[in-house]
Amino acid sequence: MKGFYKIFQLVALVCTMCLTACTVSYKLNGASIDYTTTKTISFEQFPIKAPLVYTPLAVNFNDELQSKYASQTRLSQVRTDGDLQISGAITGYSLSPTAVKSDAYASQTRLTIKVKVKFVNKNNKAENFEQDFSAYRDFDATRLLTDVQDDLCNEMIDELVEAIFNATVAQW
Repeated sequence: MKGFYKIFQLVALVCTMCLTACTVSYKLNGASIDYTTTKTISFEQFPIKAPLVYTPLAVNFNDELQSKYASQTRLSQVRTDGDLQISGAITGYSLSPTAVKSDAYASQTRLTIKVKVKFVNKNNKAENFEQDFSAYRDFDATRLLTDVQDDLCNEMIDELVEAIFNATVAQW
């Protein structure tokens, strides 16, 4: 029994040493932010600079972008000069045929949204970038854009916001 007790003590000691010597960090939201140096984020409104304009797009995109960072990080949102700064513009909102039937009419139409993003990390300038992001959805050409654009835009906004979040703070 004395041998079992010594083995138990040795295993407990090794486990304690491993737990105190190593730190495992896992974040469920995917953000990899050093909150000791990065505490704030600022957003400029993304205006629509596309030839075709869908008015609710800018408001919905800006709201979703800010909401994503509010819910997935502990960063405080400030008006200007945050430790992280995100700005840009919606540069594209377009329709194009993607599939043509034998009678030369489109059977599918593609709605595309393009966003130009400028990201600044004041604490790590190596992470700064300017990048274009885009998302698209196809829909049946027999449907009117006005019937599908709200749902399609919401899906694409979610996709764009996720991609921007991953590129800026998730480091994927």
